[in-house]
Amino acid sequence: MSNRAAISTDKAPQAIGTYSQAVKAGNTVYLSGQIPLDPATMEVVQGDFEAQAVQVFENLKAVCEAAGGSMDELVKVNLYLVDLANFATVNEVMARYFSKPYPARAAVQVSALPKGVDFEAEAVMVIGD
Repeated sequence: MSNRAAISTDKAPQAIGTYSQAVKAGNTVYLSGQIPLDPATMEVVQGDFEAQAVQVFENLKAVCEAAGGSMDELVKVNLYLVDLANFATVNEVMARYFSKPYPARAAVQVSALPKGVDFEAEAVMVIGD
């Protein structure tokens, strides 16, 4: 019997490849990378980098909730930016979604992301006891 379960919600973009929105193994949930897709249209949100960042965190939030958790239970977040000049904006947006103690985090600049977006984030969440 497997200790793995796929997590899925229509409140976040559907997977556009061979992956799940998240996978729960025991009390750990591994959230796949989210890009700024509107889950209703599966199109990249319009607007500036901040609008993209907000959509990414809204998508992560929806997957957390579908897994029975919340953003406060994220223990690790990995950020992928096409331009690290947007790092301050990411910090400002993250402050709206997280409270202390903040999750561990990595931020890296990448040359490109799917659909030509400027930002992607993935996370790990631990829920329950």
